[in-house]
Amino acid sequence: MTENNKVIDKSRRAPKRDVDGVFLLDKDATLSSALALTKVRGIYRANKGGHTGSLDPLASGLLPICLGQAAKFSSFFLEGSKKYVATGKLGIVTASGDADGEIVERHEVTDEVSHVEEAIEKFTGKIIQVPPVYSAIKVNGRPLYKYARKGQEVEVPKREVEIFYIKLLDKTSDSFTVEVYCSKGTYIRTLIADIGSELGCGAYVTMLRRIEVDGLPKGVMHTLDELQTMADSREDYTDFTKMDKLLIPIDEALNYLPRINIPYDMAVALCQGQRQSDLGRCTFENCNIDFEGTMQIRTDSLFIGVGHIQKGVLISDRMMSDPLRTNKGLYK
Repeated sequence: MTENNKVIDKSRRAPKRDVDGVFLLDKDATLSSALALTKVRGIYRANKGGHTGSLDPLASGLLPICLGQAAKFSSFFLEGSKKYVATGKLGIVTASGDADGEIVERHEVTDEVSHVEEAIEKFTGKIIQVPPVYSAIKVNGRPLYKYARKGQEVEVPKREVEIFYIKLLDKTSDSFTVEVYCSKGTYIRTLIADIGSELGCGAYVTMLRRIEVDGLPKGVMHTLDELQTMADSREDYTDFTKMDKLLIPIDEALNYLPRINIPYDMAVALCQGQRQSDLGRCTFENCNIDFEGTMQIRTDSLFIGVGHIQKGVLISDRMMSDPLRTNKGLYK
């Protein structure tokens, strides 16, 4: 369809709208997380949007894009353990741990790759990592990469992470590819660099792909090209029916959390900002009144938000916007 000999972008002609849900994007390695969010939000014509934390600039794979009210809960969608596939290049150490960084060391590679299986076994279980200086971890309120770009030295905080397994998928004379299943907060660039250090020749990441996040549907990702093709193929540019079916509902994306079911009158009060202490009237799934972590809150099977219990009192952390009125018509 053309107008004045110019191609019309159908998605841009549609008015912006309120749409809630999580789009599981298969991010291309050439695309930044911020630009990916902008493009997905634009195709959906969503009024609001956010992502769940950046993938490394050169990384590909699963990036949940949160539209509408899902953006409120974005910090919870990547709480689960994660799986990655990564390739390490032996003999070179870079400042950032990937191909984007300045080369700081070069070493001759001989037969080190023959010892990869032995080396990776040393990094399973709970380990201590020192994240790369080119990372978003904040020190004194500033991301580490801002210090690094200015050449400023700062003490990088160590962190304990857990590597549930590392599978060797492939190896060449100077590289190796692994699948890693790890806890939240693990830096794969650091892991590959540490394996290279263990081998004595150094290593850096040449390919990194996130393939799964516990709690989110597995094997369900869509590329930006797929989404754009779906948008362009619509006869009615205001019809988002098929595209909206790709969105994961907020409650489904958070269903991995333990659950507290509260009576309707308590839900009304909680939605109005009142903490609730009469938890003997509530029921629990995969947790109890002494549970200290984040839990999903429901009433009559309706998801209304997430919260936590502190000294026997239920406190809301994030709530859907007026969920009871939206879903029931009026408060009871």
